[in-house]
Amino acid sequence: MKRIICFIFLFSNVLFAQEKNGEKEGKKEVVIYQININSEINTTSHIYLINGLKEANAMNADAILLHLNTYGGALVDADSMRSAILYNPIPVHVFIDNNAASAGALIAIACKKIYMREGASIGAATVVNGGSGEAMPDKYQSYMRSIIRATAESHGKKPVITGNDTVYEWIRDPKIAEAMVDERIYIPNVIDSGKVLSLTAREAVKLGFCDGIAESAGEVITQYLGYKDYKSAEYKPTFLDKLKGFLMNPAFQAVLIMIIVAGIYFELQTPGIGFPTFAATGAAILYFTPLYLDGLVQNWEIIVFIIGIACVFLEIFVFPGFGISGILGIVCISAGLVFALLNNDYFSFKEVRMPDISQASLTVLSGLILGLLIIVWISARIGEKGLFRRVALTADLEDSASADLEEYGLVGKTATAMTVLRPSGKIMIDNEVYDAVSNRGFIEAGKTVKVVRFENMQLYVDE
Repeated sequence: MKRIICFIFLFSNVLFAQEKNGEKEGKKEVVIYQININSEINTTSHIYLINGLKEANAMNADAILLHLNTYGGALVDADSMRSAILYNPIPVHVFIDNNAASAGALIAIACKKIYMREGASIGAATVVNGGSGEAMPDKYQSYMRSIIRATAESHGKKPVITGNDTVYEWIRDPKIAEAMVDERIYIPNVIDSGKVLSLTAREAVKLGFCDGIAESAGEVITQYLGYKDYKSAEYKPTFLDKLKGFLMNPAFQAVLIMIIVAGIYFELQTPGIGFPTFAATGAAILYFTPLYLDGLVQNWEIIVFIIGIACVFLEIFVFPGFGISGILGIVCISAGLVFALLNNDYFSFKEVRMPDISQASLTVLSGLILGLLIIVWISARIGEKGLFRRVALTADLEDSASADLEEYGLVGKTATAMTVLRPSGKIMIDNEVYDAVSNRGFIEAGKTVKVVRFENMQLYVDE
């Protein structure tokens, strides 16, 4: 009997030990995910952060550490990045390696905990012109003040016991955050009016805008976050990420729009499909592809853009002079380009912020203006010596301009309209191309015309 009892006791101990080992082996490994932002805040850094958050969420990381060192950058991208941090299901902490200035300060304040290296600084978030460095008008500052206040307020309040009473104070004082933007803010013993606030690491700790000072990201994880045994994972940007960031840069997008507009215009001025068509098509592909892969562009937005181009062609070749088709085409092209930059659901803009709309509209408008300028510039130089001489008529006008074309027997000859004459265009006589003007109304391309007279060095034709 004693042997049976001993056997049962030993067997139970073995089972209990195996169960404990199984629990230990099945215990979830702690994963700390790190994202590095060590450059200007722009489209590329925005892509890095968004992709990093997605990867961290997919692997169910325990915490995310943003390793930040930046002098600032684009407000639109910074606003999108701070929103992504605030609403991410996994808490995001930040380690400021050296600088979190301007847009970087907004991103840092959005994080749950802020840690700084000794000698680092945070603040100076006034919105400035990227070219001149001068402060932008107050409407821009007003928006920045509101979002940096809202970001600080999002962390809530903490109870503070004073005597027998409990009061609630902001974890991150919104007024201090606003003082990083507005030089008019006065806070006793912190900042005088007329100065924009920037904080050192120790000053930030004192005012609640830094939760600890550390010399490395590893020290933040072990000393402050309390993870001694953990697995480290890090976001590694790919070449595609860098290329997408470059293609989605607003300045480059404006250049692509310029090429699209100029390419369409110059293709309409010449018969057939040539270099302008390939240039415009290539620019359109580079414009829409990264936005489509990023989920911003929907099929209907591309269709609206294509409909706009079709309307422009209808205006030129089918309904010359009517106007409605051309206006509708310009509206559709512009709408397709703008909608492609917005994270909208068809015509619902509930989730689209005003800064995104402003940025998209400014990008497209800049591209359209650049396109018009390049059209005027190239048109004024066609026929000059060098590259632009190749896109003009090859006839030596200097020698022939003073000659009466009647000597060559052109008046009375039959020709073919190479382009639409609205009223001017190009005609072909005996395999030679000439400029001509319609004598009455518009003449469609491909029509047979007759040269009726020559006046002021210009051929006039009738259908």
